[in-house]
Amino acid sequence: MTETPRQITLEQWDREYGRLREAGMTEPAYGGPLGRHVADGDTRLQKLRYDNSPAALRLWNFLLTEEDRLRAARDNGKKLVGAMKDLGTVPVMAYSLDSLVAFYPDGAWWIPCVMELNAGLLQIADSLGIDESFCPVRAMLGAFVTEAHFPIPDLLTCSVGATCDDFSAIAQRLNGLGHRILWWEIPHRRAPDPGEEAVTLPGGFSAPKSQVESVKSELSRVRAALEEAAGRPLDDRMLMNGIAEANRVRRLLGRLRRLAFTAPLCPMPALEMLIAEMLAIHFCSDRDATILVLEELLDEVSRRVAAGTGHLSADAARIFWVNPVADLQVMNLLEECGGRVCGTEYLFAHALDAIPTALPPMEALARMALADPMVGSATDRAARIVADLRRFGAEAVLISRIPGASHCALEGEIIGAIVREQCDVPVLEIEVPSITDATQATLSTRIEGLVETIKEKRR
Repeated sequence: MTETPRQITLEQWDREYGRLREAGMTEPAYGGPLGRHVADGDTRLQKLRYDNSPAALRLWNFLLTEEDRLRAARDNGKKLVGAMKDLGTVPVMAYSLDSLVAFYPDGAWWIPCVMELNAGLLQIADSLGIDESFCPVRAMLGAFVTEAHFPIPDLLTCSVGATCDDFSAIAQRLNGLGHRILWWEIPHRRAPDPGEEAVTLPGGFSAPKSQVESVKSELSRVRAALEEAAGRPLDDRMLMNGIAEANRVRRLLGRLRRLAFTAPLCPMPALEMLIAEMLAIHFCSDRDATILVLEELLDEVSRRVAAGTGHLSADAARIFWVNPVADLQVMNLLEECGGRVCGTEYLFAHALDAIPTALPPMEALARMALADPMVGSATDRAARIVADLRRFGAEAVLISRIPGASHCALEGEIIGAIVREQCDVPVLEIEVPSITDATQATLSTRIEGLVETIKEKRR
């Protein structure tokens, strides 16, 4: 238990680590001082500020040792599945087979941030014709070329159709380099026509049953590929067990988010909450460990809320954050400017919703995939943001545009207009590159302006 929640530097964390070890702290196999990851090239860690709880230490060590787990899984005879542009569907299926481990190659988009551009991944992408006019996820190309950040998967899947144009182009370039990809298509989610048979999706939207059937058919091809990789059938009972475990993760995150976003004092900073939410996508290559990490975080947050302790001041501006940041340091910056994250929509809201268990498993997974905010309209995203903003009591919306990302071009403007009209709260859009050092002063000024607007609105 942490008596006084604080945000500390990496150097301070390593001193705190020694104290906790002397006090008898038990650690998982991937534990250790946080500062050791700098030797692996993760130099951005030296500029971040961290929550000082053992639960946060475990979260960070879990995140930063994923490559080790993937290589160990392969050494132990497991097959690796790269679930590209899939935010939470294929991994649920893959982890239903105990001989498969799924991960998210797209996560390489954070490497230029964490390694402060020293890995050279963006330069490799440039040399392959994917320049800075594309989303930072182009770093994934460099990671596949160097094979230095994750092992090459035994099976690569990628959803296409109503997905990010940038990613589709980057994945096609990857395919052209000789990496065979199983493409599965998802249609643009639309409202059912009058008289057309409709179904309700997780998250509350509806879609034509025909679209669900189409996605189910595509996922059946993925299921067959997973069976071939595993060398055994993936039956409905196994899928139901996989869905049940995925729902455990989602329930834990749901409780964690509700407590963190609604407590009078912020019980867990925005940076750790961002990392925690990301675990829902593919469990950071270990579903069981993800559950333990989230349980420990939830226990820490619950203790702090019960004790009335936390970070920041009680009058911190309550801000709903839209889109994940390319530079993690911006989450610290928000809090330094007097803001607090109270609600999020990081492009994978469907991976936080419970997967239906009263349906056949493939039907349930198809509905969940079709609930992806990125395959629907910006007005659909805005509707969910409005509902969550009201639920968490946020006072403003901050939209972080991702440089080069095709889905960010006009979407923020549409979302902002709807939020202003329906909620009468201020909206700010900022652009967040992979490294924000040169723009920190400008970003600070804009965020401070939003915070001041919120506080003025309270008067």
